[in-house]
Amino acid sequence: MAINSLGENLATSGTVQNTTTVENKTALGKDDFMTLLLVELQHQDPTEPMDSEKILTQTSQLASLESAENTNKALEDLAASLGSSQQFSTIAAIGKTADIGSNAIGHDEGSSTSFEVYFPQDIASGVVEILDSNGEIVSTIAAEPNSSGVYQYDWDGMLSNENAAESGVYYVTASYKNAAGDDLTTRMGAYPIESVRFEDGKALVKVGSAYVPLENIKEVY
Repeated sequence: MAINSLGENLATSGTVQNTTTVENKTALGKDDFMTLLLVELQHQDPTEPMDSEKILTQTSQLASLESAENTNKALEDLAASLGSSQQFSTIAAIGKTADIGSNAIGHDEGSSTSFEVYFPQDIASGVVEILDSNGEIVSTIAAEPNSSGVYQYDWDGMLSNENAAESGVYYVTASYKNAAGDDLTTRMGAYPIESVRFEDGKALVKVGSAYVPLENIKEVY
């Protein structure tokens, strides 16, 4: 059956609580150094004023600290900007094909297994093939004539020899003809990217009926 896009309604509720920010004093900042320098100048012995060279050294240290803080802040802003840019560039992948790098399914003996296959062209006729770990076709499912798209299939776990398939890992491919009679193949694991969603700073792409983290995608073409 065809897989249609499903809308998702999200509702959030909660109580806003006031929080107090505690300033980190585990390290001295430029303001702390300036305060220490002024206190030192105020309480110096008038008969033995502070050495001007020492004042210049401390002032130089203050300038270096401020420069380092500004550099760190600029690097943090740059990293945040690049991260955001890379994530939103994922939107350009909508409409392209994402390959998750595997066409394997896990099957439990005595149960049925569902999976999705994408057909890039209209299906005039064809079959979906279940393969064992040796690459041998052990069962087939008819691919009914239909338009191109993502379709869900349910394998009942029965082999072509009418025995029940043992629990394990199997692989899914498909062989079909288009309206022009061309012989085509496809497999589970490659789907068009329909949309992109962002959650907790991570990009998720919709392939088939599921949203998959971008890092799980092996290739986009």
